[in-house]
Amino acid sequence: MANVETALKEATTSIEGAIGAALVDYGSGMALGTIGGGKELDLTVAAAGNTDVVRAKVRTMEMLGIKDEIEDILITLGGQYHLIRLMRSRGSSAGFFIYLVLDKGRANLAMARHQLKKIESELEI
Repeated sequence: MANVETALKEATTSIEGAIGAALVDYGSGMALGTIGGGKELDLTVAAAGNTDVVRAKVRTMEMLGIKDEIEDILITLGGQYHLIRLMRSRGSSAGFFIYLVLDKGRANLAMARHQLKKIESELEI
């Protein structure tokens, strides 16, 4: 089982085109760990903002009566992909998500999703 720091490091080194990553508690909006980013990408601000995206989608599914789990949410920008992969802590109802930002010109989205799923399965929160 990987810890937060190891999982985020693996995400940014093993996924082609990764710019930055964060693990976020979507109950509080707090980033439990970040890696990468920079002046143009403040991952702490992005974590808090994307918490609103996750909460809105969860509420919408509840209102529609959809009883399924969200795997991931993709936001496509002109030059970037923002991938939000939802997950639950083992043995808890606490909700988390891995937030990954990719350079659209260098990333393979299908491979990034596949690799992120693998990283999630090894992550111990």
